[in-house]
Amino acid sequence: MKKVYPEKFVGENEIFSRIHRGDRIFIHTACAEPQYLVRALIKFVESHPKAFFDAEVVHVWTLGVAPYTDEKFKYNFRHNSFFVGNNSREAVNRGMADYTPLFLSDVPKLFSRGMVPIQVALIQTSSPDEHGYMSLGISVDIVKAAVEKAHLVIAQVNRSMPRVHGDGFINIKDVDYIICHDEPLLEYEAVAPDDVAEQIGKYVSRIVQDGDTIQVGYGALPNAILANLGHKNNLGVHSELLSDGMVELMKKGVIDNSRKTLNRGKTVATFCMGHRSTYDYIHDNPAFEFRTIDYTNSILVIARQENMTAINSALEVDLTGQTSSESLGKTFYSGPGGHTNFMRGATLAPGGKTILAIQSTAEWGKVSRIVPFLREGTGVTLVRGDIHYVVTENGIAYLHGKNIRERAMELIAIAHPHFRPWLIEKAKQANLIYRDQAFIPGKRGEYPEHLESYRTTVKGLEVLMRPVRLSDEPLLKDFFYSLSDQSLYRRFISIRKDMPHERLQEFAIIDYTKETVILATLREAEMEKVVGVGQYGINEASHTAEVALVVRDDYQGKGVGTEILSYLTFLAKREGLYGFTAEVLVENKPMLHLFEKMGFDIQKRSSQGVYELQMAFRGA
Repeated sequence: MKKVYPEKFVGENEIFSRIHRGDRIFIHTACAEPQYLVRALIKFVESHPKAFFDAEVVHVWTLGVAPYTDEKFKYNFRHNSFFVGNNSREAVNRGMADYTPLFLSDVPKLFSRGMVPIQVALIQTSSPDEHGYMSLGISVDIVKAAVEKAHLVIAQVNRSMPRVHGDGFINIKDVDYIICHDEPLLEYEAVAPDDVAEQIGKYVSRIVQDGDTIQVGYGALPNAILANLGHKNNLGVHSELLSDGMVELMKKGVIDNSRKTLNRGKTVATFCMGHRSTYDYIHDNPAFEFRTIDYTNSILVIARQENMTAINSALEVDLTGQTSSESLGKTFYSGPGGHTNFMRGATLAPGGKTILAIQSTAEWGKVSRIVPFLREGTGVTLVRGDIHYVVTENGIAYLHGKNIRERAMELIAIAHPHFRPWLIEKAKQANLIYRDQAFIPGKRGEYPEHLESYRTTVKGLEVLMRPVRLSDEPLLKDFFYSLSDQSLYRRFISIRKDMPHERLQEFAIIDYTKETVILATLREAEMEKVVGVGQYGINEASHTAEVALVVRDDYQGKGVGTEILSYLTFLAKREGLYGFTAEVLVENKPMLHLFEKMGFDIQKRSSQGVYELQMAFRGA
């Protein structure tokens, strides 16, 4: 290189003396940051404090050295970030640095149109190949656009930088100066997932389907999500970020990109944050394609990817479905990045879905991330129409197509139990939910997830048996109004046909220590359909329980009732109950037959067309 291009290899002082006052200096993104170049630039300024003033340092995100934010360099540099990271957050919020909020996919256009002109680009590349091409390696994103528009391009050539296929190649002819310096690339250390993150990962894995194309963010929570996708098949990747977790799934064959609509057979991303082993794996690997960020993050491109599943996190979500991932009130925290584009694109994609994965609390349980309303000054990252699923360690809420009251109840149901009474009260005050909404605080009202169980009926239906949730009132309403007059009369021994809110609450809001309500549900696309409801209430004096159940008319005769009663019997026996009691119309032959075939020791007493049954468990 030095023989062919001697003019590109000169002393560092000569190189940095080409920077002028007021220049805008771009620095390579995240783990690709040219650490040596940045340190050398600062060293030059320290020895030549009047070499230039008011240079603006621009980048997406710094994970490494950021000395230009130090107050002693305030006359030399002004930092401007498109995404607020740990190393720049304090400076931005103190007013010592700037933050430009925008979708990262728009940045190349700002560069090319001269709206954000770039005078100097500090980048890091792989060694040139025999044709003179160097790779931008693990970060292509907005870097390619900056290189193309910068007046002065200074490259740190580092043999540790992998050669990555895609848009990230530049020719040595397009670089003004080269400084050869080998050093380890920055590595991203995600905090190890805890039990909460692991539980969220398990819930998200229920939503992701075989053949989906996924996008996942960064951090401990996304790592836990990816770790729980090991049993999936034929997943694809179209993502802003490539992480260690995605590479591990590729090594296992879970991600093979075989069913993608676009870029089939390729894992597509725009930058990578991970460990050295991941960088080694993507080196010269044709299974990867790093594209510029205006392609990867384009809503139009994302929307063309069938079964696109965008999985992101947030700082807060309010009871109406608005979220923020970029600020906490008036405190800037991160930025929209590609989060909004992927969520919006996924909602437009055929079969697409969006998942907001969020821990229910922050600050070691002191603060709820599910809040009545976003606080003043908060930047709204996702609006109410952007989210399909919200997942916490307490369950899954489906918001798409739900009204405000339903959304609020869904989110309260997955909030941390400690904050649910507060959320209920605030939602009532704001008229988001019924003013008479019932609620049982504490352990008595907590959803007993361990009682969820899949059962297969004699007719081959796979039915989820699960306890009722406080947000299930709309499902119960649809269920009861689907019943025929005869089924309603047989269940309630009453000619009353209405099921108003007040009556539905009796089924949805229960004390789990005294009563059990089990729903038999089927999954239809994103929606859950109740096909049967069974319940029992404990009589403490006799240590028995009064039982009742009903099945949708179009699912009667398919074994649903048998499975509901069988499961209720199992639960009652586990609680040490002696048996059931029930009232059944004499003409209700199917229900009588169901009880008789369960093997109970039954005593009948008839009164005014109704059998009063006492059914002892055998062996109890």
